[in-house]
Amino acid sequence: QVQLVESGGGSVQAGGSLRLSCAASGNTYSRYYMGWFRQAPGKEREGVAAIASDGSTSYANSVKGRFTISKDNAKKTLYLQMNSLKPEDTAMYYCAAVSGPRWYVPLLPNEYNYWGQGTQVTVSS
Repeated sequence: QVQLVESGGGSVQAGGSLRLSCAASGNTYSRYYMGWFRQAPGKEREGVAAIASDGSTSYANSVKGRFTISKDNAKKTLYLQMNSLKPEDTAMYYCAAVSGPRWYVPLLPNEYNYWGQGTQVTVSS
């Protein structure tokens, strides 16, 4: 079992930056795949970035070069550094986890079974 709590959301202007955090509980945290997902009003939830226990990462094309996913196993915390934010990045952002092993870093919402409550990110033009 993994419990996840997101923080760090807020309102910024286009071009600004935010860093999201996701605090996790559970003894096997380091073995899980961890991901960030987002859902805008009226749209389906989509994968943003994910990271494996060995540090391998996967990113959505729309955020490559702007967002960076990382984690601190000692603190059991997942991060998402978001730079050069755009209005289209506005959404509720969720942290998620799923156990391994897999031969790839999953980035589809239906591949994850533990979810946080979300944190809102709003980017104004």
